[in-house]
Amino acid sequence: MSIFQMAATGLEKKVKDNFLTCSICFEMYTGPCTLRCDHTFCRKCVTSYIQTRPDAVQSKTIPCPSCRQDTKVPDPSRPVEEWAGQIKASIVIQGLIDTYRFEVAVQETSGTCCTICQKLGETMQGVLWCAECQVALCDQCVKIHRVAPNSLNHDLCDLASRSKIKRRITCTEHKSNRVQFHCQDCGKAACQTCYIIYHRACKTVATIESMKPVMKTTLMEKRLGMEKKLKVRSKKLGISNEKLQNSSRVTEAAVRNIRLISQKAIDKIKEKEKQLLDELNNISQTYARQLQADVELEEIEMQMYRQHCEFIDQALVSDCEMELYEAYQAWESGAAEMEDVSDTETADTRRIDEIMFTPDTLKVLKAIDNLQLGKFDVTHEDQGTCPSPIMVDMIDGKVAGDEQKPDLLKVTVLVVDGVQTCVVMDYANKCVKSYFIRNNDSCHSKLRLLNPPNGMTQLNKNQVMVAVSDSRQIVTIEVTPDLVLLSTITTRSKYYSLAFLNPSSIAAGRWKCVDILDMTGHVLRSVTTYNDFALFSSPDYLCVNNKGNVLVSDCGIKSVTCLTPEGAVIWTYTPTEDGALCFPCGITTTSTGDILLADRGTHKVIQLTESGDFVRELLTIKEDDEGITWDIFSDKYGFLFLCASTEVKEYMFVW
Repeated sequence: MSIFQMAATGLEKKVKDNFLTCSICFEMYTGPCTLRCDHTFCRKCVTSYIQTRPDAVQSKTIPCPSCRQDTKVPDPSRPVEEWAGQIKASIVIQGLIDTYRFEVAVQETSGTCCTICQKLGETMQGVLWCAECQVALCDQCVKIHRVAPNSLNHDLCDLASRSKIKRRITCTEHKSNRVQFHCQDCGKAACQTCYIIYHRACKTVATIESMKPVMKTTLMEKRLGMEKKLKVRSKKLGISNEKLQNSSRVTEAAVRNIRLISQKAIDKIKEKEKQLLDELNNISQTYARQLQADVELEEIEMQMYRQHCEFIDQALVSDCEMELYEAYQAWESGAAEMEDVSDTETADTRRIDEIMFTPDTLKVLKAIDNLQLGKFDVTHEDQGTCPSPIMVDMIDGKVAGDEQKPDLLKVTVLVVDGVQTCVVMDYANKCVKSYFIRNNDSCHSKLRLLNPPNGMTQLNKNQVMVAVSDSRQIVTIEVTPDLVLLSTITTRSKYYSLAFLNPSSIAAGRWKCVDILDMTGHVLRSVTTYNDFALFSSPDYLCVNNKGNVLVSDCGIKSVTCLTPEGAVIWTYTPTEDGALCFPCGITTTSTGDILLADRGTHKVIQLTESGDFVRELLTIKEDDEGITWDIFSDKYGFLFLCASTEVKEYMFVW
């Protein structure tokens, strides 16, 4: 085996192991089904998993074994064993499986041996390749292959160019027929025979060849969507890695703090211990001094008593009246003095009778149990909370040939042939610009106008309309993604904002009024008041929500108004006090129907519900002299674009 063959074999193994292996049975997918969360499993594995989840059977959903996200069953009335069979495999996964099997078949016949002869135990030189049968043929087998009824129409090629031959998909029921049709009603591929038998009554059957442009466009858009998801995953991976790196540092800091506070508690206990010991020492010394004084006093008194006894004994022995009298007088005066001294000491000194220490063990243990060294504040990810926007890209508004510093006022984002194209108005340079990636290079296009542009709206997948107020014109521009001027219409008024309503009408904002125009610029109706109250002052930013109503952002009266195309007011958002709008500008809606409003005055993006209720301050924008946010746009993939004076910032939402 050559180095290149070894490398190819290793690559195929990686593809199989990383993308084509079921995470339940750890085998290559058999009958793969891709759930709503984009995780793919074998149908038999999903069926077995459902049968272990009574809650899933009750809710008629398929929970993902990996992320637990639910997928609705198209026809839950069918038996549970058939639920997984109703979920198709992702086009990407199915394509990888088909390609893998094709390459394996090619490798199995990569030698010079005839596949048919090999099966018969013979070794013959292979000369041609049948792409439909996926076999190598020798000269003799080629002759048989070309005359056999089932293979006489098969295309043969030399072995060297077999990988360049287009795969021919044959009908699973009519093996000799090539699949040529796709029935959109049934969602199935069909050969000529199937079309005649099963799909004659179907209304939307098209040839696969005619579907190529649509399939290419769809696949390119799907690819862009996957690139967007990849960008989100990449950002989340970066955030997770950063958190992982910070985790050890946070843990070490917590350990240091715990030990520090514990040591402080220990030091405090030792301080209490020292206080008790010092107090005990002082009391003990006082008690000892008192006892020592008592001992000395007792000894003195005993000496005095001995002396008196001797004096009395002498008087008694002499039996002299005068000596007896002197002894008697001396005893009376001495006894009185001793009593006076004893009474004085007792009155002046508080004596310690006994020292006892009673430990309050229960109170100490309770205090230790209740001792709070600190607490942990742990925040958990809650899928019910709102995600936070994080900036992932930035487009510099300045391009070659600009005569003035850019002043970008409005932005919209289109997907043209699978290429994301950001279209902005540059008021200062009197032009419309588009930014896109082509062949991995950042590109741009610029369309100059006679006067500065004021309003812009997306007309369809690859066209925008731009209002040029000073010229009283509305121009239509095709985005290829280069910019091409298609047409110009002249209006009676100067318009500063546009919003596409339907293929026959647009909404246009002018001073104190919102007009509904047809596609030729004629005014169908004007909306200025409601219940005799003036509605607008400067309706400079418009958009249309999912229900076809017009959202008007008015920086003059600092409000947002929701109108029907007929001019009826549905609701008005005019907050006061701390929540009051300062300078509302760009307004857009998300795929979920929420409303996002850029308030230039407070440098914030505000989120409202579809009915105009405040949800939260979504984003605080760091403003400087180089970029004042004017407009905002949310694409169908959930990415957010903020248009500042000199740049466009792209944000994504991360949980």
